[in-house]
Amino acid sequence: MMHLVTGGSGSGKSAYAEEQILKAPEKRRIYIATMLPCGEEGRLRVQRHRRMRRDKGFETVECYTNLSGLEIPEGCAVLLECVSNLTANEMYQEEGAGEKTFQAVTEGIRSLNKQAGTLVAVTNEVFSDGNSYDASTMRYMEILGRINQELTREADLATEVVYGIPVLVKTNGVLQGR
Repeated sequence: MMHLVTGGSGSGKSAYAEEQILKAPEKRRIYIATMLPCGEEGRLRVQRHRRMRRDKGFETVECYTNLSGLEIPEGCAVLLECVSNLTANEMYQEEGAGEKTFQAVTEGIRSLNKQAGTLVAVTNEVFSDGNSYDASTMRYMEILGRINQELTREADLATEVVYGIPVLVKTNGVLQGR
């Protein structure tokens, strides 16, 4: 079962996604961290997320690229945090997929979904600010947008978190009226 959770920065999507994993029937919990901690801001963000998970029984696996090469225990509950960082890593890291980022990310998540009992994947809503960016950033946003659309099509559940409030977008494979 795959649940895609999206929202803007600071929307509460990470806390909501974690709650969903804690409610999952599987007792073994894997947290897949995709953020390369760069600089002080990155280090602080990693610390904040670790505090959120403290004493909740998560095993942390760091995976910055090549998600399809990752093997996890079959039937566990997996929290993938997050698709947006994974996409950037695949696009811009030397060991990343480069031009094949869309395929690498979607195939990697499909692989995780086959292995996991419950998969909750967190991603970012990046188009709502209405700003224009340089060509490289726009390319990243375009690819992430395509990935988010593909994952929403494939997900059993999709939720957008707005101001800490979860808004169900898709349930049991059916899009909700909006």
